[in-house]
Amino acid sequence: MTAPEETIISVDPDSQRRLRERGLDYRIADMAVDADAEGFLRADSRGFLDEDPTDAELAQARETMRARRNIGVYDPAAGTWPIATVNSWVTPLTLPGGEVDMWAISSVTVAGTHRRRGIARDLLEGELRAAARAGAPVAGLTASEATIYGRYGFGPAVPVMRFTLDTARAGWAGGEASAGRLVYADKQTLADDLERLHEASRSHRSGQIAGWRGRWQRMAGLAAGDKEAAAVRGVRFIDADGAVQGAMAYTLAELPGGFRSEMRIRSIITASDEALRAIWRFVVQHDLVTTARVDLRPLDDPLPWLVADQRAVTAEVHDHGWLRVLDIEAALGARTYSAPLDIVLRVEDPLGFAAGDWRIRIDESGRCRIAATSASPDVTLGVVELSTIYAGGVSASQLAAAGRVHGDGDALSALSRAFLTAPAVLLGIWY
Repeated sequence: MTAPEETIISVDPDSQRRLRERGLDYRIADMAVDADAEGFLRADSRGFLDEDPTDAELAQARETMRARRNIGVYDPAAGTWPIATVNSWVTPLTLPGGEVDMWAISSVTVAGTHRRRGIARDLLEGELRAAARAGAPVAGLTASEATIYGRYGFGPAVPVMRFTLDTARAGWAGGEASAGRLVYADKQTLADDLERLHEASRSHRSGQIAGWRGRWQRMAGLAAGDKEAAAVRGVRFIDADGAVQGAMAYTLAELPGGFRSEMRIRSIITASDEALRAIWRFVVQHDLVTTARVDLRPLDDPLPWLVADQRAVTAEVHDHGWLRVLDIEAALGARTYSAPLDIVLRVEDPLGFAAGDWRIRIDESGRCRIAATSASPDVTLGVVELSTIYAGGVSASQLAAAGRVHGDGDALSALSRAFLTAPAVLLGIWY
């Protein structure tokens, strides 16, 4: 499914009716219409507590939004800007053994003047119904607040790591430099490298999605309105054959009292272990830097094993990529699995998309067959929990220990073995 196709899917009629009954207009915001585009983008910035965008920022954001299905909720008594926003597009989601079309949801805002009126529920449920109509087996989002999206069936499926590194203490223990070389890159080259490397490497880890040009421009300090743009620097790793295998965007912020700085890493993307080691060595051994910070790293990132003192590395795991299974047969059939399985799964879904009793058979090759069944369930779980384990980054046994998945112990262990994947899941961008 290509971007133009989902942009013409009509608004959800159920949400439209409910919002109309409250005197609100729920409609597509057309990025080809100046008033629609400006109102949507200014409302979006307001919703995320950003400063009002400049004309240059509006023009740049508008280019990104043209490829999306942008919806506003308008209150005739509140002016011409929407009082709530959401947008969506279809993107490939990497899974073990392949990928699936995912309905990506972003720009979810409700004005502070219109909170607690059920508007967010109409937006989110409307998006799920639109995704199901479009044939997307899965929906996904990244969340600024972690307590909102479970009520719509989303689960925190892609955990990531946030590192804080005490470089003065760490010491390099990752061996000698490779045959390749690390060089500085100008901002345009950096944006190009990040874009190409992400696309080349995103199929290597479950949980990744395709990026877009505006994302890499922002990482490289080319986005209009970026207050840190002048401080953005970039390096690229070139291997012995002359191929660029890694890139990093970062800034340096001077710390008070001592001519030392903190490195704030915006993005690291590598296509080889050699490139990742070279970039981490650059970080650990950078002159006049005492601290480095980076987010959105995989849980199996080798950084703690590349330094002499692992206590110099503070690692914080947090939720990042949220998924929502809509079509259970298409979703589970789109990936491969790590072990054979033959169980009956009962899925409870208050919104009805994935609810039912399902016989899941996974053969020795890791391929899955799934069908509705009347047999008694071996394991019972909610759609939130199914969505959480779907990409292979969270164990069903861990959720069972938390009282969120129920069933026979052997069946739970088998379910965990089948769904877990290596390398660790990752979502390296926000959307």
